[in-house]
Amino acid sequence: MKELVENAIDAGASRIAISLSEGGLSRIEVADDGCGMTPADMALALERHATSKLPDEAIEMVATLGFRGEALPSIASVARLTIESRVCGAEGWARAVDNGIVVREGPAALPPGTRVIVEALFGRVPARRKFLRSARAEYGACMDVVRRLAMARPDIAFTLEHDGRRALAATQADDRPGRVAALTDRALADNAVTIDLERPTDAGVLVLGGVASLPTYNRGVADHQYLFVNGRPVRDRLLMGAIRGAYAEMLPRDRHAVVALFLDMPASEVDVNVHPAKTEVRFRDPAMVRGMIVSGLRRALDAAGHRSVQRPTDAALQMWQPERLPGAPDAAGGLGPAAVAGVGMGEAALFATPSSVAAMAPGRVADHRSTFFTTPPAARAEPAWAPPPETIAHPLGVARGQVAKTYIVAEAEDGLVLVDQHAAHERLVLERMRAALAGGRVAAQALLIPEVIELDEPACDRLEARAGELGELGLDLERFGPAAMLVRSTPALLGQADPTGLVTDLADELAAFDEALSLRERLDAVAGTMACHGSVRAGRVLSVAEMNALLREMEVTPHSGQCNHGRPTWVKLAHGDIEKLFGRR
Repeated sequence: MKELVENAIDAGASRIAISLSEGGLSRIEVADDGCGMTPADMALALERHATSKLPDEAIEMVATLGFRGEALPSIASVARLTIESRVCGAEGWARAVDNGIVVREGPAALPPGTRVIVEALFGRVPARRKFLRSARAEYGACMDVVRRLAMARPDIAFTLEHDGRRALAATQADDRPGRVAALTDRALADNAVTIDLERPTDAGVLVLGGVASLPTYNRGVADHQYLFVNGRPVRDRLLMGAIRGAYAEMLPRDRHAVVALFLDMPASEVDVNVHPAKTEVRFRDPAMVRGMIVSGLRRALDAAGHRSVQRPTDAALQMWQPERLPGAPDAAGGLGPAAVAGVGMGEAALFATPSSVAAMAPGRVADHRSTFFTTPPAARAEPAWAPPPETIAHPLGVARGQVAKTYIVAEAEDGLVLVDQHAAHERLVLERMRAALAGGRVAAQALLIPEVIELDEPACDRLEARAGELGELGLDLERFGPAAMLVRSTPALLGQADPTGLVTDLADELAAFDEALSLRERLDAVAGTMACHGSVRAGRVLSVAEMNALLREMEVTPHSGQCNHGRPTWVKLAHGDIEKLFGRR
């Protein structure tokens, strides 16, 4: 099916309709409104080793999706193939081939364009037929192919039907980001950044465009990363590795960003003929291409600032359920005896008169005497020496309190903001360390008494080999015997960090990443581990001033919308969401 759709694109079609039966195992139909074929062209297209897609001998300058001309005769040799085509201003023509034998040829009535029908694929080749996957799996593969081709060409309308049901419909669009969101997830439009970068070279201009999700909007597999080179869908290791590098220290190791990148470059700078299916390419300057992708993604994510997945999921909102509290009015609007008995004197006085309290049974009063004078719960309050700041001037609002000694509650102009104080401060510390590292070296804080940390010998070897790099991050280590390390100073940004836990975790990080990442990426991983140890922990009580200072720094710090492990640092309950919780909407 892939070759048939690519032929339709190369024919200049503006609308392509695909119809499948049983995942394509029993029938595939591809119809387009392209330039069409004359009877002579149709006969030539069914000959082996024939192609009309190479205008000259410059095979490296091919601009079409395919050029070998093998698809149609190969399909016709193992299935029933029917081709109907009409050139504008001429009569239509049809040719039917059954497993390599021409069985019908003659005029056909159809609008300008081409329709190709494939039936009974491998029907007479049972050895190949039994190795086909299930209808569901083949349908999934066809859907993925159409989705990728539709992303590459937003100027073409695509429809896909499976067993009479419309499965995909993509209308013509002018912008790639809109087409990508329509074909993946509508929520991507609100949780992604736009990539737009140009880089001039001696051979021409390289253009990188597309969309990339925020780190907190991710998936468990890398199947949602779509890569295109000169409009050709590819699955190139270099490009996928560049994406991983760009999202380093922003995503957990088992999570993957949703990305659609379009790289347009001169044909002389890329070789598309290194893979039979054209899914891999080779670049003349792979280092420049990788650097362009990493810098383009990082620049766009930096510009996103403190953004994250701002709205909680529907499942999270459904966890908020209204419940009838003890002592709440009953259906008649009053309080029953059981409700009054279940509250203290301070609460009962709100609903009952002295005569009603006196009428209660003496035993009942005695049973609850210990709760009558219980002080009602009270929240922590601080004296306000200055009026609170206006919420309109701050995207993350102003702090109103702290919940469970972990979450900051802030009021913004457009809703309620909940901030994970540990995750947020962890990101802020990491960005400070990166900025200090870019300036040369992170400031170190000497320990009054150097601390000896016992580790196994391989872990000490790894730390000793990287002592110079760790020193740039403010962590000075020395070997202290075969199975111990001596810590003389820690990064000043971490404050009173635990050297034992820090060095132990760093040894584990180096064991996992030592050979897999480049030097700079490895330092980022180490800095992320250090930041986790130096951030504000959950369970620490913060003052209002500290909470507001944290919010203000988040608003001006890149990537503060997610922690170093890719989890969101804050979410927002919009006014509309809050009204839904209380049944106002």
